[in-house]
Amino acid sequence: MAGRPHSRPRLIDVAAQAGVSMATASRALASREGVSERVAARVRDVAAELGYVANPHARTLAGGPTSVAGLLVYEIGDPYFSEIASGVVGTAAEHGWSVQISHTERDSRAEAAQIRLMRAHRVGAIIVAGSGYVDPAMEAEVARELDAFQETGGRAVVIGRHHLRCDAVLPDNSAAAASVAEHLLELGHRRLAVVAGPRHLNTVTDRLGGVRSAVAARGLDPDDMPVAYVPFTREGGRAGAAQILEQHPGTTAILALNDAMATGVLSVLRERGVAVPAEVSVTGFDDIQVAQDLAPALTTARLPMSEMGVAAFELALRPPVSRPRRKPTSHGLVVRDSTAPPA
Repeated sequence: MAGRPHSRPRLIDVAAQAGVSMATASRALASREGVSERVAARVRDVAAELGYVANPHARTLAGGPTSVAGLLVYEIGDPYFSEIASGVVGTAAEHGWSVQISHTERDSRAEAAQIRLMRAHRVGAIIVAGSGYVDPAMEAEVARELDAFQETGGRAVVIGRHHLRCDAVLPDNSAAAASVAEHLLELGHRRLAVVAGPRHLNTVTDRLGGVRSAVAARGLDPDDMPVAYVPFTREGGRAGAAQILEQHPGTTAILALNDAMATGVLSVLRERGVAVPAEVSVTGFDDIQVAQDLAPALTTARLPMSEMGVAAFELALRPPVSRPRRKPTSHGLVVRDSTAPPA
């Protein structure tokens, strides 16, 4: 008589052979808190020996969270966000998680809608990357969705946001921007102008605040420094550069508050025959990979974008606490060919 076909191993089989409860086996395989590393290692070894593979769809049907993280970014094609996503995805894979990525184009209503959709899919964690808003009311709906998600056991982490009640990774925007401005001031520039992003974003406020503090520390009036508020894009940088050249022709240095805008600034200066850095110095912010390949190579403030993604996912794996954690990041000044003393 033929034997029964070999059936796929189940979680109960792993738990029985490892000598633990099903709950402990589940937590161990999902890399969740509450299981010692010795026990978790034994469970993983047994699962590997039996050929057990978790079925996240079955877990969803059972009403529990999955080992899937939702990542919200403004635009996945933006190098800033793609580098953050790389850190999130790589770390998630190391812990046996997968990542669902959505982009929202800096629309808080779209963010809230995506969070609702992720909650419906019972993701185990949600990470929101990108600037918050100066007015907390603009992200009130997002705050309600994340609060509800956490109240039902989900883990939420944000990157670069101040007002939401969850763990956060906070880039050092103000100090990094100050370091760029100080570099230009040390070169001898006194006629600075800023190409900033939208004024309602916290990131813009923080970075512009760092520039203004550095200018004030040199005894200059920051209110005399022109600021062009434009979209946080290459095309925004082009519009900002054109505005500054037309309204403030004596400017000797332009600080773009992200590298994408800096590429737009450089393109306008090149089209108009303005030599960089002989006539105008240009700086960026973030140090995306392409910054070093521009002509001239871009002086910029470096943020550890991939590491920010790693830190956010690692926070998502930790148990919640009554007071949300705040993890600051480092920054660095990268001096390249786009800056020089004023003529």
